Amino acid sequence: MVAPVVVIQEASKCFVDGKETHRVLDGVNLRLDKGESLALTGASGSGKSTLLNIIAGFEPMTSGELELSGQPTNKWRDKQWGHYRYSQLGVVFQQFNLLTPLNVRQNIEFPLSLNKQQWDPWCDYLVDTLGISTLLQRHVSALSGGQQQRVAIARALAHKPQLLLADEPTGNLDQKAGLEVMGLLNDITTQGETAVLLVTHSQECAAFMQRGCRLENGQLNESQ
Repeated sequence: MVAPVVVIQEASKCFVDGKETHRVLDGVNLRLDKGESLALTGASGSGKSTLLNIIAGFEPMTSGELELSGQPTNKWRDKQWGHYRYSQLGVVFQQFNLLTPLNVRQNIEFPLSLNKQQWDPWCDYLVDTLGISTLLQRHVSALSGGQQQRVAIARALAHKPQLLLADEPTGNLDQKAGLEVMGLLNDITTQGETAVLLVTHSQECAAFMQRGCRLENGQLNESQ
């Protein structure tokens, strides 16, 4: 039986605005297994990014249970969350969030250094597949948006995480570049057996994932 990487049970998230309480997530249940990919769609403000932030430990649930790689997280403190993020999690942000004082290779090596790992053939495979092997000594601020996104993907996957969270990773790219990045992302994660949770507004991008769910009125529904 394939081991689950993410298990969420009855997750709810509420925000208080003055005297009003807004329930963004309402009893969400989700399971994502090793090597599985899932596209999460929904209208703006439906709670997609909130769900990703909960899984990454950036914000807490109001109620519910979250297990990551078989470990309950309800009693995790900053130390446990920090260890999980740098050792088992990769995140691709819409805004890239690259380390601008560093060049391309140094950005990709950053998660490796946190895990006391060295550049290896997997890293060579990543940069070759993503088409950035000739840019390793370039400063990231000198790259195009598409090139920066490829660097961000390589950095997120360099340490072979069990889980990749990608929040609108093609949002700043044109359609052609966006679909190209999605194809590469799909190929790379399949090779590494990384579970992928992708937040996207694009049905074309969602089609690259094995499964799809839509978040609406706080409920998560599997796409048909």
